[in-house]
Amino acid sequence: MTASTQSSLMNERPQTPSVEHKPVLLAEVLEFLKCGPGGTYLDATIGMGGHAQAILERIGPDGLLIGIDRDRESLEMARTRLDSFSNNFRLYHDNFKNLPLILNNLARPPLDGILLDLGVSSHQLLSPERGFSFQGDAPLDMRMDRTHRQTAADLVNNLPEEQLSDLIRRFGEERYARRIAAAIARVRSQGDITRCSQLAEIVKRAIRARGPQRIHPATRTFQALRIAVNSELEGLEALLVESVGFLKPGGRMVAISFHSLEDRIVKQAFRRLAGQCVCDRPAELCTCPRQVQATLVTPRPVSAGPIEVESNPRARSAKLRVIERIQVSD
Repeated sequence: MTASTQSSLMNERPQTPSVEHKPVLLAEVLEFLKCGPGGTYLDATIGMGGHAQAILERIGPDGLLIGIDRDRESLEMARTRLDSFSNNFRLYHDNFKNLPLILNNLARPPLDGILLDLGVSSHQLLSPERGFSFQGDAPLDMRMDRTHRQTAADLVNNLPEEQLSDLIRRFGEERYARRIAAAIARVRSQGDITRCSQLAEIVKRAIRARGPQRIHPATRTFQALRIAVNSELEGLEALLVESVGFLKPGGRMVAISFHSLEDRIVKQAFRRLAGQCVCDRPAELCTCPRQVQATLVTPRPVSAGPIEVESNPRARSAKLRVIERIQVSD
């Protein structure tokens, strides 16, 4: 669904969310975005609205927050949460990768800040029917936007074994990808794999995990399938590079990633925008354009402290990076 077909400010009034939502690195997001009265900010992955609410509280009655999310259920929950700020936000059901089209159609002035929280929302993880978690007996779905047809079950049951192995290795960074794909192929030959618990048990047996594990044996396989189903990494670097052009000079972009593949893309995009080499070749062979559009505010990623991790385990893997747009002469 593109900006020309989706609607702003939906009419439905959803129920108050039952899942507790704690936005990760909230204090750091507000500090780095420099949220102030009258500012215009974009939350490109608004989720359940935790970061958005805090931003709206700081930009006051003259500010504007634009929120985008591909998950209609989360977006409706965000609208309910932000109801008291109804004159100061606009919500759009869309993929944040259509951000340039949305902003061009809005014809708004340059933004003071952009936030991209690239993780899966608490609502998605803890809603059994969404099929994101290996910890429940849910349908194997994993779609962030349920208007899309392809589910995780489609990939698990229909991809050739070699392609499935490559997907699990590439998007899950799973060392046992070939073994897992072979186990899946054996089981599905007897009948479709349709439940999260079913797949989790197949992976566990394939890896032959015994005793306490730092993470569940199926974590990387589920991550890989979720990334593939939702095309999470496709076009992400190009979007980050293009989006900086919507910031005013001095405006900042904050990106929060939750696994190494995302963080690597954010890091490379931000280095490119800062005019640094991203090809890792010797200086005499470097062909990087070195066009400086922004400065790196965080040369190293910011992580959650132990107190936040204890109260919000989801923050454990979060990494936050920030760039600031500079004035570029014609």
